[in-house]
Amino acid sequence: MPNPSDLLLLRDKLRAFAEARDWDQFHSPKNLSMALMVEVAELMEHFQWLTEAQTGSLSAEVKPAVAEELADILLYLVRLSDKLDVDLLEAALRKLEKNAMKYPADKVRGSAKKYNS
Repeated sequence: MPNPSDLLLLRDKLRAFAEARDWDQFHSPKNLSMALMVEVAELMEHFQWLTEAQTGSLSAEVKPAVAEELADILLYLVRLSDKLDVDLLEAALRKLEKNAMKYPADKVRGSAKKYNS
């Protein structure tokens, strides 16, 4: 289980990073959500022409680039949640509980189909 203080530490470092560069003026929820989507698209580029098997074992050249894109995504997501005053860890845990109720393991195990009670 992640330590909530780790996410808060990251949030605070991002605040300080943006403040030191006077970037807060650009960090509107609209701009951050758009930047987040750009980073997700950059992540997708690394997988675009790979087979399913290849996506599970990335090459030594590709893995660091994928890690950087994942980091960019996390940073924008944390910054966006901060600007919207959303406790990201709390929201994620609530969503996980909601999904557990929506998709009971005994009814959906091994199936990728959408489950409707």
